[in-house]
Amino acid sequence: MLLHDTALIFGRYLRQTLRSKFAMLFGVLMPLLYLLFFGPLLTDLPLGGGSSWQVLVPGLLLQLGLFGAAFAGFMIIVEKSHGVVERMRVTPVSRLALLLGRVLRDTAVFVFQAVLLVLAAVAMGLRAPLAGILIGFAFVALLTVSLASLSYALAMHLSSAHTFGPTINALTMPSMLLSGLMLPMSLAPGWLDALSHVMPFRYLVDAMRDAYVGSYATSSMLYGVLVAVGLTGIAVTVGTRVFREAGA
Repeated sequence: MLLHDTALIFGRYLRQTLRSKFAMLFGVLMPLLYLLFFGPLLTDLPLGGGSSWQVLVPGLLLQLGLFGAAFAGFMIIVEKSHGVVERMRVTPVSRLALLLGRVLRDTAVFVFQAVLLVLAAVAMGLRAPLAGILIGFAFVALLTVSLASLSYALAMHLSSAHTFGPTINALTMPSMLLSGLMLPMSLAPGWLDALSHVMPFRYLVDAMRDAYVGSYATSSMLYGVLVAVGLTGIAVTVGTRVFREAGA
């Protein structure tokens, strides 16, 4: 029943997304602008860990997942205002499926956008092993699952988009700046580099950059996988508990 209910919810929200193709493609616009107008500035700079594209593109992929998935909860707030959540509460559909169906839809969308971004980066000069690119997509998927789950859980406790938006902005901007998504934190002053280690996304981007240069058996890769899997498990657990308690 869980698989059936999850597929049902996933299909419902995926059809909504496919009816708005422009919005689906618009989500990749900001990382694409960074790629087009910021990437060329890094050419021939001594960034370490591969070419400038191998440093920048993994960060942009995680930025795509970070900002996109973090704001996924807006959908719950809109649905609550239209009574959709109330109607779902009286159905026998699994509460876990109501979360997983939404989260898997978000994951499919952002991985699709990540593929488009990588294709654009390849056209601009990115060269990376196929295995490394696929590992990068896996990290984007795990990040989306974890952040979307937390975003939906937060939205269930908030009743206004005016509260949700500033809260998410206050969390995502420091996360982006302290994770080294644009440039490696090894270039930062010692105190800033040390501070960045408390940010879990730092380990994901370091692991992806190793993957993009073909280095798979590294400590950064190990830490990245452990953090990504651990964060996903915690986030899905929290999201599931919130949905069950709220009867959503």
